[in-house]
Amino acid sequence: MLPRCWAGLAGRVVPVVPSAMLPWCWAVLGGRSPWRPALSLLSPVPLPGRGRQPSFSTTCVRCSNRRLRQKRIISERKLTRYFVDHRKVRVVGGHGGGGGHSFYSEPRKIFGGPDGGNGGDGGHVILKADRQMKSLSAVLPFYQGFHGERGGSKNCYGANGAYMYVKVPVGTLVMEEGKVVADLTQHGQEYVAAYGGAGGKGNRFFLSNENRAPTLFTPGEPGQERVLHLELKTTAHAGLVGFPNAGKSSLLRAISRARPAVAAYPFTTLNPHVGIVQYQDYEQVSVADIPGLIKGAHQNRGLGMAFLRHIERCCFLLYVVDLSVSQPWTQLQDLKYELEQYKKGLSERPSVVIGNKIDLPQSRINLPLLTEQVDEQVIALSALTGDNLEELFLHLREMYDSHVKKEQSRGQRPVKW
Repeated sequence: MLPRCWAGLAGRVVPVVPSAMLPWCWAVLGGRSPWRPALSLLSPVPLPGRGRQPSFSTTCVRCSNRRLRQKRIISERKLTRYFVDHRKVRVVGGHGGGGGHSFYSEPRKIFGGPDGGNGGDGGHVILKADRQMKSLSAVLPFYQGFHGERGGSKNCYGANGAYMYVKVPVGTLVMEEGKVVADLTQHGQEYVAAYGGAGGKGNRFFLSNENRAPTLFTPGEPGQERVLHLELKTTAHAGLVGFPNAGKSSLLRAISRARPAVAAYPFTTLNPHVGIVQYQDYEQVSVADIPGLIKGAHQNRGLGMAFLRHIERCCFLLYVVDLSVSQPWTQLQDLKYELEQYKKGLSERPSVVIGNKIDLPQSRINLPLLTEQVDEQVIALSALTGDNLEELFLHLREMYDSHVKKEQSRGQRPVKW
């Protein structure tokens, strides 16, 4: 009998070896074999009528040391490198199919008249908002719709070109020559970026009493061509606004499953991140981590206005203030000034002040001073240790519920995640 490890050789021609001479497993000998088996046992035996056979393992699964190849882990910084919030796209609609040119003829009806059908219309290029898309990196610089087919004989019309759908993130602005032509703020919302050309007319269309045998037919029209600028504004319920190293990314990690990069140097977050806060009633509140702002951001300093526009979409704001610095209330004043200079009325949206890093001794001293200086409610917490996060969850849900009721009273549908 052959050993268990040589079961893969069933059906092949191998020399008969007494079972007493073969070990049950190479691992029993600790990798050392007192004898060398024949070469015919280690190499595959070619079957008649076939070419060279692929090599196979002569060991069982328990004896094999080969491991499966694992995926290379991509760092968080490389994952955020592909975030794109600007894209220039050239879109061209599909060309219409040409009209048919033919005459009907059969043995008993030679002069049956023209029977060339019309050509099919070209396909449109349509932008469609999809909540699964988070960046414009997947949008290509050029799209062209499908062409319509040519008209056939026997009055057969050509098929219309299929529509080409381009998925874009929710909150995408479509601009042409500096003017906003569409604002895709709802999931499934569509905008026809380029219309397809109309199909041509066949010679059957030009049949009249004056012309019983028309030979005229028209070609299809070319599709519409446009150059559009796509701009993404992050659509989230709440926005974390603060200076660099205030702890916005750490706070987003603590309240959601988002994993933005965290480090002990400024401008760690270079791209907006959106985290989802889930509640027991299956309601979800989206929180956006806006990159850190500095003084003069409205004048395009630092990251500048490239990320100030992401705050426009937020329904309410969460000002994150570092309590460990001296006079933390000055940070709140500077943040509101920058928002007001960028867009009037932006700083007046519903907001709450979050005093981060309460676990430090200096923060506990500055907390009562901050409460006296500001008019908004102050929530003191620690994103590192998780202290007092429950109060933030409750207040965040209250702001979300009031926003939903306000939008429904206006007859509008609030954004859902």
